[in-house]
Amino acid sequence: METTPTLPDNPSFNVLNIPTSDQPRLVIVGGGFGGIQLAKSLRGKGFQVVLLDRHNYHTFQPLLYQVATAGLEPDSIAGPLRRMMQSTKDFYFRLANVNRIQTEERILETSLGQLRYDYLVIATGSRTNYFGQEENFGKAFPLKQVPQALDLRSQMLQSFEKAVISSDLNERKELMNFVIVGGGPTGVEVAGALGELKNHVLPSDYPDLDFRQMNIYLVEGNTRILAGMSEKSGEKALRYLKRFSVNTLLERTVTSFDGHQVVLSDSTEIPCQTVVWAAGVRGNVFQGLPEEAIDRGRIKVDSYNKVAGLDRVYALGDVAKMESEDFPQGHPMLAPVAIQQGQLLAKNLKREQKGKTQIPFQYKDKGSMATIGRHRAVVDIGKIRIGGIMGWYIWMFVHLWSIIGFRNKLVVFWNWVWNYFTYDRGTRLIIRPYIPRDNVEKG
Repeated sequence: METTPTLPDNPSFNVLNIPTSDQPRLVIVGGGFGGIQLAKSLRGKGFQVVLLDRHNYHTFQPLLYQVATAGLEPDSIAGPLRRMMQSTKDFYFRLANVNRIQTEERILETSLGQLRYDYLVIATGSRTNYFGQEENFGKAFPLKQVPQALDLRSQMLQSFEKAVISSDLNERKELMNFVIVGGGPTGVEVAGALGELKNHVLPSDYPDLDFRQMNIYLVEGNTRILAGMSEKSGEKALRYLKRFSVNTLLERTVTSFDGHQVVLSDSTEIPCQTVVWAAGVRGNVFQGLPEEAIDRGRIKVDSYNKVAGLDRVYALGDVAKMESEDFPQGHPMLAPVAIQQGQLLAKNLKREQKGKTQIPFQYKDKGSMATIGRHRAVVDIGKIRIGGIMGWYIWMFVHLWSIIGFRNKLVVFWNWVWNYFTYDRGTRLIIRPYIPRDNVEKG
């Protein structure tokens, strides 16, 4: 295995302040589930590991919706990337955006300058997919990052503050209507959380308002919700949503939203100022990769996570498209896939060091789940279908177990216990007022 070349005196290679090493330099772009798992698995294994991310923290994205609906504070589902790798020798984190890759020269162009690599792992995750309709949905709220969750929380609370003082019935309708686009796990969980707020929390906060006028719409283009789960789980989730009076609109799509009105594909018009976009994601790909390596917004990789047509460049997690007989369109864009790929890639890189053959990736599906408020969740594990309170307990256990950091596990658990006994969402704070702007995700 080649060692990292001595960096030239060109200042553009020194601005990141990463020392030369006699070990090969492996650069990981992205501090999500896959990138963190790979970095941890390579501790002390003969690599200089450099982690680049535009944020200095890792986000547990499955619980972002609880931040957005005032159930959790953001620091309970996020943790500093540097803390996760404390006391690890030959590990370096840099806060930077990656703009382009020069594959022949093995150079990354970042917002801080250029960085040479021996091995590159692209773990940039996914971004909101507007399906080419960014102009029509620029005022909708995506839910992929902590700042976006805080924006949605502020927007929701500000809407009720405005509704309290509004004498215009049409404006009050706009302020008290919420439309969620996408009937996958995120959309269903947001709808359930809003339903709980409507039934148990907001009426006490805003006694001046008649919450029978608050409407929650879940719009899904498919024939049912939770299309990635079993039909039985989808039917149960639909029943749970009806108990919250969520208006589930199937086989319809949103065609436009101007900040005051939502128009559906069947010409239905819904007065609304808050639209949550949970309709899909696509890979977060930067420039410089060959066109033949990109397929529908994801990077094509082989069964070892190696990028098609490139040497020593790998991709894993949401951004990677690994086609197989079981997954002809690539693996699902889920955290377990990224974690398992990170684990195996670390093992294969170590095997390569020892001259051993590499092991192809085989995804071990540990199940899918979604929660729809208290005592209501659906869980698919193999052929087993679990719902109701038992599914809810399983959902809570799996998410607590998966959160990184003991402190975060403890804080989330305490919040859930408090909410369970008091129905109180203590984080109903407008700390950073939301100012309407073009909300299209840029990265």
